[in-house]
Amino acid sequence: MTEYLIRRLLQSVLVLFLISVLTFAMIHAAPGGPTQVFLGPGMSPEAAKIQAHNLGLDRSVPVQFFIWLGNLLQGDLGHTFKNHIPVGDILWPTVLNTMVLMGSAWFISLLIAIPWGIYNSTVEYGLSDHTASFISYIGFAMPTFWFGILLQEYFAVKLNWLPLSDMWTMGMEGNLGNLLLHLVLPVTVLALGFLASYSKYARSSMLEVLNQDYIRTARAKGLKERRVIFRHALRNALIPIITVLGLDLPILVGGAVLTESVFNWPGMGRLFVEMAVAREYSVLMSITLIVSVIVVIGNLAADILYALVDPRVQLGREGGASL
Repeated sequence: MTEYLIRRLLQSVLVLFLISVLTFAMIHAAPGGPTQVFLGPGMSPEAAKIQAHNLGLDRSVPVQFFIWLGNLLQGDLGHTFKNHIPVGDILWPTVLNTMVLMGSAWFISLLIAIPWGIYNSTVEYGLSDHTASFISYIGFAMPTFWFGILLQEYFAVKLNWLPLSDMWTMGMEGNLGNLLLHLVLPVTVLALGFLASYSKYARSSMLEVLNQDYIRTARAKGLKERRVIFRHALRNALIPIITVLGLDLPILVGGAVLTESVFNWPGMGRLFVEMAVAREYSVLMSITLIVSVIVVIGNLAADILYALVDPRVQLGREGGASL
C-alpha cells in the first residue's frame, strides 16, 4: 500500500506539471493579453510596453512559465497585473466559499441519493422507484443555469421566501442562519444533478449484486433481509459508486462555475470568469492548479476506498487496483 501511494503521488505530481504546462500555453495563446488592460485612455502604448517589461510579460512564454513555477514552489502565487494585488489574497477566500457550496451540495446529494437508491433496488418499479426515475430525467436534462434562474424567479422574486443571490445579506456577514438561507437555492441546483446520478447508480449497482448467487444463498439460509442488504450486498455494490464519486469532482467544479455566476456566489467559478475577462493569467493558473489538485485527490481517494470497501482489491500491484 505504501509503495502504491508513493507511486501514485509521483504520478500525480507529473500530471499536475503537464496540466500546468498545457494550461499556461493555452492561456497565452488566447487572443489579446494582459497588456490590453494597460491600454486605457490615460496610458500610451509605450508606457504599456514599459509596464509589461516590469511585469516580465515581454519574455518568452517558456521563461514566464518557469518563473511562475519557481515562485509557486516557494508559495508565491504571483500578483494581479492591473492592481498588483497578491493572488492569494483574492483566491483563498473564494476557495473556501466554493468548498462550502460544493461540499454542502455533495453531502446532501449523497445523504439522500445512496439510501434512496438502495431502497429502490428492493422495491423495483414501485412508486418510490418511479419518482426517483422522474427526478433523474429532470436532473439529467435540465440546464444548470436555467434551473437556477427558475428557482430565483419563483422562490426569491415571486414568493420572497429565500435570498435572490450572494452569500450573505449586507450587514449580516458571519451569521450562520443567513448563510444557510443563501445556500438553499444554489445547493438545490447543484445537488439535483448528482442526486439523479447517484440514486440511479446506487439502484443499478445494488440490483446487479442482489441477483448474484451468493445473495440467493444467503437468503436461502434464512438471513434477515436487512442483513443481506447491508452486510452482504452493499459492500460489493459500493465499488462502482466510489468510481463515480471520484470522477464526478471535476463535474461538480464545472457546475459550480455556472451556479456561482447565476447566484453571484463569491467563489472560484465566478472569480475564474472575471479573471478570464481581465486576462489575469496568474489567477487563472492558480485556480486551474487548485481544481486539478482536487481531481487528483478525488481519484486517489477512490482507489484507497476500493481497498477499504473490498479487501480483495490489492493496491500496489503493477497496474494499480486489481482483484
